[in-house]
Amino acid sequence: YSNFIDNLRVYVRGGTGGMGYPNLGGEGGRGGDVWFVARERTTLKSIREKYPHKRFVAGTGANSSVKALKGEKGKDCEVHVPLGISVLDDDGKQIGELNAAGERFLAARGGLGGSLATNFLPCKGQRRAVHLDLKLIADIGLVGFPNAGKSSLLSKISHAKPEIANYAFTTIQPELGKIMYADYKQISVADLPGLIEGAHANKGMGHKFLKHIERTKQLLLVVDISGFQLSVKTQFRTAFETILLLTKELELYKEELVTKPALLAINKMDLPCAKGNLDELMTQLENPQDFLHLLEEEMIPANTLEFRDVIPISTHTGEGIEELKTCLRKSIDEQAEQANEAYRKKKLLLLQTSK
Repeated sequence: YSNFIDNLRVYVRGGTGGMGYPNLGGEGGRGGDVWFVARERTTLKSIREKYPHKRFVAGTGANSSVKALKGEKGKDCEVHVPLGISVLDDDGKQIGELNAAGERFLAARGGLGGSLATNFLPCKGQRRAVHLDLKLIADIGLVGFPNAGKSSLLSKISHAKPEIANYAFTTIQPELGKIMYADYKQISVADLPGLIEGAHANKGMGHKFLKHIERTKQLLLVVDISGFQLSVKTQFRTAFETILLLTKELELYKEELVTKPALLAINKMDLPCAKGNLDELMTQLENPQDFLHLLEEEMIPANTLEFRDVIPISTHTGEGIEELKTCLRKSIDEQAEQANEAYRKKKLLLLQTSK
């Protein structure tokens, strides 16, 4: 899994409150709080390197005194975290998330200062261990079995430079790239390491990869037109069977993943048998129900993906790459317009009901 870190367990402790002043009824300052603050260009790896002990403790509140009956609040501790963080407690329950730059989450509250109510004794701050769980935020998530050409595709459509080789598991960590358009529009693309059959059950570190699909707006399935076989010990799968198996893995991991808008890139169209295979695949995609018998019953997804566009490409020759970029742009723009329209309708309804 290389140097990429997408989960980090840290200890947080709010500051202890300050002592009260019994003679004059003075109140100690409250302890400082520990905050997680989302910031761009921050990684969990950089947090681990900067704070190897992974402990974050806020400042103690000032004691009450004759000069200052109300003690000052302790210094807050702010921890900068990447966008796309879910904050989980030790039981795995989500207690917060940070998706946009500047968003804040109170990780540990400081203790109250000593006062009449506490017999002028200060209270300790909240303390606990929490997990910072990162799920990449991207417009497009590339999904496919190993060696389908996802890394090559990312290098063709963006400035990302992922490792590319002719063996199955080239990508061992998620890669992010941006497609740049002539009008300066940018679309972020996440290349997620190749899934395998059984990824939903965490085979091949399936959960580590599948979770990053959750926060992508759309899916781009990348399929080898000549089919896929992981090894001589595993069964050969045609392009159509590969699409069904990928859909099944997504569905078993989290059912709502298959409701995301999806596009299909059919790669390696430069191969000799590609044209005939493509004709057969398009026939199967037009009426998928007629070909479900090709797979074992337990591998058939409950719902087949409906693709907004099907684009034949070759990352080797560059065929279809510009068309694919155009289709991705159109699909993202349409989704944004639908979201804006839904927001406008919601606002209008609120105005009408308030009147």
